Amino acid sequence: MKRICVYCGSNPGNDPVYLQYATMLGEAMARRGLGLVYGGASIGLMGRIADTMIENGAEAIGVIPGSLFKNEVAHSGLSELITVDSMHRRKEKMASLADGFVALPGGFGTLEEVFEAITWTQIRIHAKPVGLLNVSGYYDFLSEFIGYAVSQGFIKRKHQLLYTLASDPDMLIDQMENMVVRI
Repeated sequence: MKRICVYCGSNPGNDPVYLQYATMLGEAMARRGLGLVYGGASIGLMGRIADTMIENGAEAIGVIPGSLFKNEVAHSGLSELITVDSMHRRKEKMASLADGFVALPGGFGTLEEVFEAITWTQIRIHAKPVGLLNVSGYYDFLSEFIGYAVSQGFIKRKHQLLYTLASDPDMLIDQMENMVVRI
């Protein structure tokens, strides 16, 4: 992997641990010489991971729809800020620039993006690793739900292997680097 697309909240969350883990993930990526692709904002977890990458001399590429400039503050210190015309183009561009995907905690947008990355693996659009950084158990219930969906016959058991879950950024990246994506 050369670049990881990180999906995360444009809010910081209610617990300072979320910002701490955004910093830790950025530091882990920078130490390994990995670049960041993300949503382009300067606020919330998005801003924190971008700032961390920049502070550590690593590449940070933001992709933002022009319409969000009014609602989100675009980060001005990135290696590159790419403006696109829609959220669909944003996700396409981010995926094309990245070799893997990580979800930090976030809301509906983060969940939608990471599920799309997993689904794209499932339907063979790409074969890139996907990881969930399970900060303070944030993704425990989601993992349980996916297990329930498997038990109910809506997700194939083998598709649970299309993503990995870890609570440590270095461990998550290690797992992703060692993933063999098979359908």
